[in-house]
Amino acid sequence: MAGETSRSRPVSAARLPHHVLARLFQYLSIKDLAASRRVCRHWMAYLEYEDCEVWETLCRREVPDSALSDPYLLCEVPTFLAKLRAFKHAWNSRDASRNVYVRSNGFTVHRNPIAQSTDGIRGKMGVSTGYHAWELAWEGPLGTVAVVGLATRHAALQCPGYVPLLGSDDQSWGWNLVDNALLHNGDCRQPYPHVNNPPKYQVGERIRMVLDCEEHVVYFEKGCEFLGVAFKDLPPVKLFPAVCAVYGNTEVSMIYLGPPLLG
Repeated sequence: MAGETSRSRPVSAARLPHHVLARLFQYLSIKDLAASRRVCRHWMAYLEYEDCEVWETLCRREVPDSALSDPYLLCEVPTFLAKLRAFKHAWNSRDASRNVYVRSNGFTVHRNPIAQSTDGIRGKMGVSTGYHAWELAWEGPLGTVAVVGLATRHAALQCPGYVPLLGSDDQSWGWNLVDNALLHNGDCRQPYPHVNNPPKYQVGERIRMVLDCEEHVVYFEKGCEFLGVAFKDLPPVKLFPAVCAVYGNTEVSMIYLGPPLLG
């Protein structure tokens, strides 16, 4: 009788072994997993490990194989959770000019060779709080317009002609890599970086765009070099990473890095 009572005693969910948690958690959405971390310290401790089986399973299920197998594309986001997060913040194929498409890796936008058109795209996720960093690389000729920056959900993503669309109104802020001009509300501001004869962007270079939503500023970095504040007094609204291009068959890859290393 005592043996039967012992066998029928319920097992606390807080004491489930990790291999059991892995089997259960792989059926949950990312939103539900985030909620689960707040329910139980044991669950939180398991999910804090960014290469655990749950994050690996979800990452391999959602992130394209072509991205995971690329030795260069995601090299700055080494864990499975970081790769999954980056994919959730990647280019949004449904929020783009009709003249561009997102390649099968999910992180690279390709502009079709369409004459007399400027074409852009936004990321999937906009942010309005916290610190955020994205890494961008222009992988093809710049042409006369190659702008990286931020946009609200209301900024236009296509227009006729070859113009710096990103930064042409009060809904977007851009850095034209061709002539180092900062652009906002149709105004061409001082050269960036803020030095005499700033160096030209070299195709393929990786640059980081960092948005500080608490101080309402955005700045860029190249390698370990801080290039200075590009824009300040940004509005307290949801902002999306964005680019616009004019050169046919050019491509831009963007990887969300999460909060930057501060200090």
